[in-house]
Amino acid sequence: MSEADAIAAAMRLAVEQSDRVKGSTYPNPPVGAVILDADGAVAGVGATQPVGGAHAEVMALRRAGTRAAGGTAVVTLEPCPHHGRTPPCVDALLAAGIGSVVYAVADPNPVAAGGAQRLAEAGVQVTGGVLADEVSGGPLREWLHRQRTGLPHVTWKFATSVDGRSAATDGSSQWITSDAARADVHRRRAVVDAIIVGTGTVLVDDPALTARRPNGSLHERQPLRVVVGHREISPDARVLDEKSRTMVIRTHDPLEVLRALSDRTDVLLEGGPTLAGAFLRAGAIDRIIAYVAPILLGGPITAVDDVGVPTIAQAQRWRFDGISPIGPDVMLSLVPGSV
Repeated sequence: MSEADAIAAAMRLAVEQSDRVKGSTYPNPPVGAVILDADGAVAGVGATQPVGGAHAEVMALRRAGTRAAGGTAVVTLEPCPHHGRTPPCVDALLAAGIGSVVYAVADPNPVAAGGAQRLAEAGVQVTGGVLADEVSGGPLREWLHRQRTGLPHVTWKFATSVDGRSAATDGSSQWITSDAARADVHRRRAVVDAIIVGTGTVLVDDPALTARRPNGSLHERQPLRVVVGHREISPDARVLDEKSRTMVIRTHDPLEVLRALSDRTDVLLEGGPTLAGAFLRAGAIDRIIAYVAPILLGGPITAVDDVGVPTIAQAQRWRFDGISPIGPDVMLSLVPGSV
């Protein structure tokens, strides 16, 4: 294996590490790191710990021990040079005698940036931008979005029949998709910071909006539940139970909702067609995840209402960034862009 291939393999291993801790590091980014020894063999791996705990580089260095000296640190995000809740990762890398550092994405936070320069000034060989697209489109996607915009990353999730219906003509919708698809939804809920629905969904479906395992037990981490709209909901609604915290926002303005959640990073929109249409019209959706079942329903109940498109020439354009079979269904992942 060439050196470039070894570095790429190590970076993909670092991405796997970061993906494992996604949802547990808030407000820090889920970073992954791999230490290669002087011979290019994997000596240690690590990922960001919950807030107040060690960063990815420190975890990987601990596992590598003395094998880190003269080796290479491969990290998904530029190592930090500042002292926050924990000491600078740059200092830990220098103390371990690391000879070179490879990272994927430069840290966009001005407070935490500059690590690459400090390492280079100390004589460490530094290379940035390795597999940057894979990393920025992976576990760091949402954190990088918030750093750029100051607002949470919003993923609109919905389930639909192959003809685009979210319910049958009589309003029944349980269950369009399979157990496997629903289990995937709950895994996603367990790593997001908040789930948004409208008052209409609460009044009609009375969802719990919790993250549950296939056996019905709750995941350790539960997202904030956010209910949007002016209508009153019952004090006995399941969304108001003690299983997680709930925020009610009396507005129909998607941007006002996002400003109220500006301290969050990763948000899942699970509202009905009206709320989804409002967010799409406002340009407030950053990713779409559609679970499509191989069934036909027909009828008037579609996954989304008016999105402000009067003619095909003005259609919102999205592109696929992932297509995966899940049981008998298909999961489609889309991001804004030309087709």
